[in-house]
Order: sequence, then C-alpha cells, then structure tokens
Amino acid sequence: MYAPLFTLGTIADVSLLLGGIVLLYVGAELLVDSASSLALGVGIAPVTIGVTIIAFATTAPELFVSLIGAVSVSGDIGLGNIVGSNIANIGLVLGASALVQPLAVNRDLLWRHGSFMLAAVVLLVVLGSDGTLATADGVLLLVVLGVFTVYILRHTRRAGDAAAVRDEVGDDGTADARTVGTFVLAVAVLLAGSRLLIMGSIELLRGFGFSDLFIGLTVVAFGTSLPELATSMVSSARDEADLSISNVIGSNIYNILAVIGVLALVVPVNVPVTTRTFEFPFLVAFTVAAMALMAHHHRISRFNGLLLVGGYGVFVFFLFP
Repeated sequence: MYAPLFTLGTIADVSLLLGGIVLLYVGAELLVDSASSLALGVGIAPVTIGVTIIAFATTAPELFVSLIGAVSVSGDIGLGNIVGSNIANIGLVLGASALVQPLAVNRDLLWRHGSFMLAAVVLLVVLGSDGTLATADGVLLLVVLGVFTVYILRHTRRAGDAAAVRDEVGDDGTADARTVGTFVLAVAVLLAGSRLLIMGSIELLRGFGFSDLFIGLTVVAFGTSLPELATSMVSSARDEADLSISNVIGSNIYNILAVIGVLALVVPVNVPVTTRTFEFPFLVAFTVAAMALMAHHHRISRFNGLLLVGGYGVFVFFLFP
C-alpha cells in the first residue's frame, strides 16, 4: 500500500513556504517604496537609487533568510541562497526582463557598476577557495562594500541632481513619519517572511532527502529573488532599462559584499568542494556572460534573454542529485 504523497504535514510545509514568499514579496515592495522616499528625503540623487537603495532593499530578503538560516539551521542555507540568488538574478531576472522588452545598456552603468559586480564575484571565489569564509573574510567584504558605496555616491551625486531631489521631495527635503513607519513595518514583514520560507522549505525538501545546500540554491534562492524579478520586469515593461539592469547588478554586489560579509561575521561559513567546483564556476560564467552580452552593441535582445533563461534552467537541472 502506497503512502499518501500529500500529508497534513506536507500541506502545512507548502503553506509556510508560499506564505513566506508572499510576505517576502510584500515586505520588499514596502521596503523599496519607503527606502526610496527616505533616500530622496536625505538628498540621494534619483539616478543612484537603482544601484544602491533599491538594490539593497531587494537584497534584504537574502540578508534576512541567510542570517536566520545560518543561525537556526545551517550556514549552507546562507551560502547556497546567495550563490543561487545571484545566478537567478542574471539568468532568470535579467533574462526575463529582456524577454519582456529588449534592454538598452547604459555604458557608464555597465563599466562603472558592472566591473564591481565582476570584482565581487572574483573576490568571493578567491576567499572561498580555502573552504571557509571566516571573520577576516567578512571584514574584507564589508570594507570593499564601503569603498563601492562611497565610489557610487561620489560619482553620481551632482549639483543638478540635488536640485532634482529637492523638486521631488519638496523644499524641506525630509521624510515624514508615515514613511519611517512603513520602513519599520517592511523590516518586520521581511523577518516574518524569512522565517516562514525557511521553515517550510527546509521541512518539505528535507523530507524528500535534499541537502541544505541544494535547498538554499534552488527554492530559497528563487523565493528571495522574487523582489528583483518583480522590480526588473515591471521596470522593463515601463521602458526603464537602466532600473532593470542596475537592480540586478546592484543586488548581486550587495548579496556578496553585504550579505556574505555580515554572514561571515556572525558564523564561519563552510564552502563545500561541490560549491567550489560547480556552483562557483557557474556563478563566474553567468557573470562574465552577462557582462559580454551587455557590452555587445550595448543591448540585451530577446534572444539574449532566452539564452540567459535557458542557461538558468540548465543550472537548476544539473543541481538535482
């Protein structure tokens, strides 16, 4: 007699997983809106928001999921989440955005910000080559994050931008209490969503015999990439290619420098041999491919988008044991 495929426990796990994804999406949307308003209120130029504030806001799910997963379950969840999320951002998010509408690539965005994305990936691979991301590695990643942030602010904030900011937020240039309250609420929703996503995915997939690293690389990574996917696809549909591309580039930078940097400070992160020989090469290949496609005629066509999405499908296929 066959055991039932869907038990009450399985249904509960699926409900937790889906509920976590929904809360992550809602929390990220609230965080994007409130963080953007706060940034404008303190004088950050609109052109900077895509690759900094919005990118960091959409990275928040990865940060919360990785930290909670590392502390309560396993460091493999956090590392797998980040590597899988970065690959998903390029293959799925950037690819799907190009399928919605071909993306024109800004030269400054490509070479100024894209080079940091590539450098962050190379730095992660080098630091993880010894099998561990320790406290010193986390400090180095966070220092590079600080350099990146200062570099971006210094090169994008102009006198004309300041005037544009004042026009957008008003003469006082301050954020109201409602915006601050929304920001706090968004963080709370993200925390709740992160916990539900981890509880549901861990119990569900562990029941089917999957490893923590596989869970982080697939289901958790996809769930935490939903904010980037939604933001970039909507931006593409609205003919805002710069926002679509900068969101992906910025998110990938913050995923490595901020999330793994903080994660390594909290708990030493083990880098399995399979990650060093399989997932890291895929991450480097996707990053280089994205840079090459963006540099070619400074345009990502629908065909290029199809290649990226197809490549992501191949990556997921090879992950299955």
